[in-house]
Amino acid sequence: MYTPTICALARKRQRGENRMDPLIITATPNICWLHPKVEYPRTTDQILEESLRCQEAGASILHIHAQDRWTEVIAGLRAGTNLIVQCGMSSLPIPKRMEVFEQKADMISIILSHHDEAFAELDMHVLHPREELAQYAALSRQYGVKLEHEIWHTGSIWNLKYLIEKGLLDAPHITTLFFDWPGGSWSPATIEEYHYRRSFMPPGCVITVSAMRERQIDILAAAILQGDHIRVGTEDYPFVRSGRLAATHELVAEAVQLARSLGRPLATPDQARQIAGV
Repeated sequence: MYTPTICALARKRQRGENRMDPLIITATPNICWLHPKVEYPRTTDQILEESLRCQEAGASILHIHAQDRWTEVIAGLRAGTNLIVQCGMSSLPIPKRMEVFEQKADMISIILSHHDEAFAELDMHVLHPREELAQYAALSRQYGVKLEHEIWHTGSIWNLKYLIEKGLLDAPHITTLFFDWPGGSWSPATIEEYHYRRSFMPPGCVITVSAMRERQIDILAAAILQGDHIRVGTEDYPFVRSGRLAATHELVAEAVQLARSLGRPLATPDQARQIAGV
């Protein structure tokens, strides 16, 4: 159910008020951490096939996991799609991610705080100190790979501001706010939490939201109406509104329907590049 705030914003959008950038949809056709038996693309060919379907459905960014074969997957995505390639697996140490920099992917994900996640078959604890974050910032400038900053709570925002104040980052700052991901970095998927955390974000941020579980729809709708961007796919929440398991391109298509119903136009991959400074 939409809150009064969402309904008020929706009415403004329908009247043509609050003009904003077109909506960037990030697709995540990866393992579902809460339901690991859910099928997802595993081979390079399967990844490329699903990625093209996601682009056709309305996605502009592909958040992908392809450790040990980044070169092959990045090359295939560039040859077969126009998607922005965002390379995930931010829990891994920098030496295991250098292939992403060397292949000059469009983006690489980094977490701005402790990795503390409690998934169905994995309990993860990885510290990412500010020294590591500064090293990522230096690599970003050296290789021209944009950082995607994962924001789990206000402490993550403090670290982002720290890097900005040190002059280590160049705007726009690509960020993703995470909600209802289980573990010690958990935060509720509520409109109040979204607006609270968003209020601390520094200028120059391009904000995307990611939420697990059924309350995902509230966060997606709020972000669409606020002018932020959204992330959907099997990695985040693999069910359409009816409760049916769905492939990522189907989840993208449902998100497109939501955006259209709320009056927000979609960004093409080229428009997303301009907005994100890629």
